[in-house]
Amino acid sequence: MQGRLAGKVALVTGGTSGIGAGAVARLAAEGARVVFTGSNAAAAEGIVAQTGAEFIAHRVQDAAAWPGLVDGIVERHGRLDIAFANAGTEHGDGSVEDIAIDGWDNVIAVNQTGAMLTVQHAIRAMRRNPGATGSIIVNSSMNAHRAMGNFVAYSVSKAAVVALAKSAAVHCGNQGYAIRVNAILPGVVETAMIRNLIDTSGDPAAARAAYNGMSPLRRMATVEEVAGLVAWLASDEAAFVSGSEYVIDGATTAGMMGV
Repeated sequence: MQGRLAGKVALVTGGTSGIGAGAVARLAAEGARVVFTGSNAAAAEGIVAQTGAEFIAHRVQDAAAWPGLVDGIVERHGRLDIAFANAGTEHGDGSVEDIAIDGWDNVIAVNQTGAMLTVQHAIRAMRRNPGATGSIIVNSSMNAHRAMGNFVAYSVSKAAVVALAKSAAVHCGNQGYAIRVNAILPGVVETAMIRNLIDTSGDPAAARAAYNGMSPLRRMATVEEVAGLVAWLASDEAAFVSGSEYVIDGATTAGMMGV
């Protein structure tokens, strides 16, 4: 689908690794001019060299920096058409009984407030486009539907951003904007982080089998598969898709076999 996003300008938060880096590569390969953010400047250098994308150091929870970030994109590129609210963290998380308030605040600030700020400022930029057009994709998780007992803040935040996407989609429609907002809910994705967890476990073969066994398809998703869903939602092929949640988890949350 090379050229499907030609002429479009995209913003990807948390774009220096994992799904975010995969989305930067995919959106650029399909013709978009891509700006991505994050805090790992060293990792960003390689992505810039490989994709031609533009990197800006920025933390999504920094509300004061958002107007300058988005205004700068519009000034340099003339518009914003795509925003992928991808940045996320699990740092400081725990069970509801054990989590410290600092850990809770950190996860909610990045995963929930950061996503809201991304959506808010993307809408404000996109409504300046001719016809007030655009596509916003929020990265949630299958854990929005299948919460983890040992990651309470992550699970809560990922459920919340599904509601964020739906609320924003309804708002945009009611305002007469042709701005679409959708959420994706990945299952276990074989990122570099997951591979490192597998490789450094006491039994890498067993660890890989456990991750693969979470899905009825008996494997993890690839970063490229998730990036492909992002690219489709960003494209005009999904022009009537808004307020939706797309689970991409190999049927992990679909159901269970009977006895």
